[in-house]
Amino acid sequence: MANHAYLRVWTRDFSIETMIAEFARFLTTAPLSASHHTFEELIVQAVDPGETPIAEWDLRPLDAGPAEVAAMAALHLNSDTAYIVSARWDLWGFDIESLKWQRKPEPLILTCHGLDYDDGVAATAGHFQADLGFEHFFTGHAGMLPPAAASNPFNSSEHPVEHTFRQWMATSNNLKQYHDKTRENIQQLFHWLEAIERALPVERTELWSEGEENMEARLDAILTQR
Repeated sequence: MANHAYLRVWTRDFSIETMIAEFARFLTTAPLSASHHTFEELIVQAVDPGETPIAEWDLRPLDAGPAEVAAMAALHLNSDTAYIVSARWDLWGFDIESLKWQRKPEPLILTCHGLDYDDGVAATAGHFQADLGFEHFFTGHAGMLPPAAASNPFNSSEHPVEHTFRQWMATSNNLKQYHDKTRENIQQLFHWLEAIERALPVERTELWSEGEENMEARLDAILTQR
């Protein structure tokens, strides 16, 4: 299964009194897709992820904005509760089978963690968290991009499609385009982070992924490499 990347945000004054209002402001910053510009679903999850959600809304027919989503969340205001919103945002992705670039809507999951939810997971996962989607949208596949570019990023038993991809990227112009499109995704992410810092009393943020030891350093390196 492909690794995911995450944005985690902690605010200075986070509490049960402030979290819904701040969640609304967090949602306001989300760079929603041009073709899917409304939120899709709200799930209210109590205690921990193993529990059955206590409320779910299909937001697509409601055309609900951040204020409306926050109002629904506030109906179940508790410190042991998480509020999970599904949306989409536009990212560049390389289709290995067609060998073409596409900028299309990708899943974006936005979560507010109550302080007592899941044994206090907010302390490590953030008061607010965004599941950004697949890590390779921002880091490239298997060390393909410099400065940590791999000479052979796939093993000897690679799938034929992956072999075709590696051969395609062996051409400098194709690799440059891969770098440029990945850089655009990173820039969009960083612009969003700046918007969050303007909208909320941010204490700290963290970019984290399942496959990178230091995702922030990796993104900075890809962004600055020419």
